Amino acid sequence: MEFPDAEAVSEILGDVAFPAFATVRQTPETERIADVPAAAREAVDSLPLDSLAMGASVAVGLGSRGITSVVPVASAVVTDLRARGFEPFVVPAMGSHGGATAEGQARTLDSLGLTETTLGCPIDARMETITVGESGRGVHLARSVAAADAFLVVNRVKPHTNFTGDVESGLCKMTAIGLGKRPGAAAVHERAADDGYVPAIVETMETIRAESPATFLGGVAVVENFTEETAQVAGVPADALPDAETRLLDAAREAMATLPFSDLDVLVVEEIGKDVSGTGMDTNVVGRYGVLGSDDPDAPRVDRIVALGLTEATHGNGHGIGLADLTTTDVVDSLDLSQMYANGLTSGSLSRDAIPVALPTAELALAAACTTAGRYDPETARIAWIRDTSHLGGLRVSEALAEEARERDGLAVDGSWRLAFEEGAATFERRETP
Repeated sequence: MEFPDAEAVSEILGDVAFPAFATVRQTPETERIADVPAAAREAVDSLPLDSLAMGASVAVGLGSRGITSVVPVASAVVTDLRARGFEPFVVPAMGSHGGATAEGQARTLDSLGLTETTLGCPIDARMETITVGESGRGVHLARSVAAADAFLVVNRVKPHTNFTGDVESGLCKMTAIGLGKRPGAAAVHERAADDGYVPAIVETMETIRAESPATFLGGVAVVENFTEETAQVAGVPADALPDAETRLLDAAREAMATLPFSDLDVLVVEEIGKDVSGTGMDTNVVGRYGVLGSDDPDAPRVDRIVALGLTEATHGNGHGIGLADLTTTDVVDSLDLSQMYANGLTSGSLSRDAIPVALPTAELALAAACTTAGRYDPETARIAWIRDTSHLGGLRVSEALAEEARERDGLAVDGSWRLAFEEGAATFERRETP
């Protein structure tokens, strides 16, 4: 694709002045666990392991999300299983992520620090599945999991980016979609289009629990607090699903990080990626679902979203960039469309892989966002600037939002910053104030 150069875009937009920015910090009281590995070992103790013989092989499903304590949690689970006399191994439980290839899924785990060395066990990333039941296109389970004596999953429980319900992102979804590899993910998404996500996920999980050749033990669930620290680690036996997960989801929803403003002219997101959210940026934060047949939430309302980069760990998978209105040509050049399309075609979320308006520089992308969101005045513009949708404890905001924040409890405002651009990249320089 050929994009207009900076000179051509500048002539169209003209000179655009940007507001001064301040730093806003959210400081809610949060729960956190001091000894995460110990909590993980205690969670394993809650699973029905007594039914397994010594030396039993146990598959441990791990996903592609950027869970803060995923390495200490997963390592503790594997170590504890081995100490009990079992033979654990890890299976990537991420549906079509990683380009729906064994190499891509192993690389995705590696980018999260989950390697055979750090985990102390083999990783079996094979993509082949078996069919264990019939529901739409069938219920799929990774062949590597089915060949084990037992299996469990390790995942964070949190609100999902596509839907709301009694179960969202967590143990049930990882079992139903993640362990089904690409065909299992496609089957659940296809059924969800007709029946809804919660019935599709729960009934698929229940079929796997009842029909799998391997014993489904349950899972180890992680709940994070507002600042992405580990707040809870819980062992959930398979027969306690889905009800036990619903209670954990309530806790996760209450602790979830959100923007402190419900009405924005422009939201700038420095990085998106699969390690941040399944959609690159959390739809609950940006207020856009981009899902066929689903209305966007009432809040927050964001007129323009600018995506300025991809995380390193996403390896070019920019799935979800279609939620943005603008980006840069550098971001477009870094996209791995094979991985993106594997996600979009499997989930049916095609609009999330659409390429936004791509401009030569971050400065021009921001200028276009400001001037196309209605009548623009830098003194009244409501602009928020975040690292990604997982890190919302501190963010830069335009002066109009800073003034609003100073009047609200739970928000601390400090500093005055000037937005500058060097070689196309955006930086904030401290301004001297009287």
